[in-house]
Formats: sequence, structure tokens, C-alpha cells
Amino acid sequence: MQKRFPVASATWRRRSLLATCAATALSQGLPAMAQSKIMLRISSPAVPEDWHAKMWTVFKEHLDKSAPGEFDVQINLNASLFKQGAEPAAMARGNLELTTVSAADMAKIVPAFSIFTAGYVVRDPVQQQKIFNGPIGTDLFKTVSEKMDISVLSTCYLGTRQLNLRDVRQVRNPADLKGIKLRMPGSKDWLFLGEALGATATPLAFGEVYMGLKSGTIDAQDNPLPTVKAAKFYEVTKQIVLTSHLVDGLFIAISNKALQALSPAQRSKVQGAAQAAAAFNNENRLKEESQLVEFFKKEGLQISTPDLDAFHKTVQTAYQNADYGKTWPAGLLERIHAVR
Repeated sequence: MQKRFPVASATWRRRSLLATCAATALSQGLPAMAQSKIMLRISSPAVPEDWHAKMWTVFKEHLDKSAPGEFDVQINLNASLFKQGAEPAAMARGNLELTTVSAADMAKIVPAFSIFTAGYVVRDPVQQQKIFNGPIGTDLFKTVSEKMDISVLSTCYLGTRQLNLRDVRQVRNPADLKGIKLRMPGSKDWLFLGEALGATATPLAFGEVYMGLKSGTIDAQDNPLPTVKAAKFYEVTKQIVLTSHLVDGLFIAISNKALQALSPAQRSKVQGAAQAAAAFNNENRLKEESQLVEFFKKEGLQISTPDLDAFHKTVQTAYQNADYGKTWPAGLLERIHAVR
């Protein structure tokens, strides 16, 4: 009996030691579990040099400061995570938390948003912000949330879109663009705008535009001037025509699933980070936009201004004669025009 006692005692001591270690590990693991970060994956087609790519760093830094240790913000640029236009579907599936959504993307599900893809509707960046930060934005974003399962957090000024031609030509009115293969994003709203401008609208992914211009697959592209610079389109084009046909915007949006998983305090912090990101983008984009005409002149591009009244009249007539006006809520166009 005495020979067994030391064995039993050693076994008891080992079990006691294991139990103590397990309890210690469990007690030490609980804080780590409680401190696990909330993952926020971001997908954007923007190139790193563009302001609406840089703004995501501002978003991350703002959130890290306001909510230290709470979020794991993962930024994916150059459409490396999802292709442009595929983000809303990824958000609905739960594979993505944040992105920037265009009016054209929203118009696929909420037809009223197609009014913001129409040429010469929004006058300038100041009016744009007033529209989306006011009652019109509130009403439209509510519908977007209900139908697309995403929530808009802030509005970014993408820039005023201009035409960028591979070769120099005289462009005074839309008739002068006849036969020009104008790259547009591949949705019916963008393609309609390209045709309304007088060109032959040609769908092409953003990442293929540079080579398309270089090779001659397309003759022209339209984008705000900061994007022309950031994507280096000026290297493969010779002319910019200042049509100012669309005051363009992007909307920082979060999936409703991700938003609803946050506490009220966390939602407020994410909203604040999105607003800080948009403000950073808007301020820098406006400043750069005002300086870029001179930059492109120095790069050897010819800058021309067409008959804007002729473009305005032609484009607006095209929309009035199409079915687009029928999809816009009654009085919405008038409400937009009334915003000062």
C-alpha cells in the first residue's frame, strides 16, 4: 500500500497542476476574446494616388484614434478584392463591409438615382453636398437602405467630369463627337450619357482604360481631372475638352449587416470616420481640380472649352425624350434645381 501512495499523490499533484494551468489560461484568454477587433473590409477600384483612395487611410486613422483597438480596417485598392460595380452584391452576401458606391450602381436597384447620372442636372460641388446632406438625400438614402441593404455614411465629391481625347480635334458641340469611341463604365446609365454627348459609348473597365487609349481601342474617356492625373491618362491623350457634363459623386456605404452588429457608440464612430474621410477627399479634390488645367497644359495637352449651351441643350433633350424621366419621382428634378 505504501508503494502505491506516492504514485497516487504524484497523479493528484499533476491533475491539480493541470487544472490550475487551465484555469489560468482561461482567465487570461477572456480579456483577449473581449478585445477581438471588428473587421471592416474595404474594396475600392481607386488607384492609390487618387484622393478617394487616400481618404480610406484617413478613415482608418480617424477610427483608430476614436475607437482604439476596436476595429481592424483592411483597405483594398485597384479593385483587388472585388471588381468595380460588384461591391454591393458582395456586401449583401456578407463578404464586404465598406465601399464607395456610385449613383449608377444605386440606380440599378433604385431607379430614382439615375437622375444623378444624367448630364447637367447638378450645378456644382456646393449644391451637390447640400442635396445629399438635406431632405432629398435623407429620402433617397432611406430607399437605398431598404432595397440594397446598405447604408450611406457620407457623400464624396468625385469631381466634374470632362472629356479626354487621344487625338486633338475641334469640339464645339455634340455633333463634333460623332464616331468617337468614348469609354464609359459598363452600365446603361453611363452608356446613355456617352451617347447623349454625341459619341459612340464604349464600355470598358476602369483598369483597362490606360491601355485602351494607348492602343487606340478607344478614342476618348471621361473622368474628373484629378482622376485623369492620378491614373496618368494624360500620358496617352492629347486633348481635354471642358464639357463639365456631370458633377459626379461617390457615396461611402456600409453593409446593413455590419452596421447593425455595431453598438450605437461604434456606429457613431464609424459615421464620424466616414465624414472625416469625405471631407478630406472633397477639400483636396477641389483644390487640385482648380490647379490641373495648368498642369495638363505643361504636359502638352490642348485644353478647349466647347459651346456649353449646345451641350446642355442636346444632353437634356436626349433625357427628356427617353424613358429616364419616367423613372424619376415626380417633382424630384425641380426639388434638385431649387437647392441653393
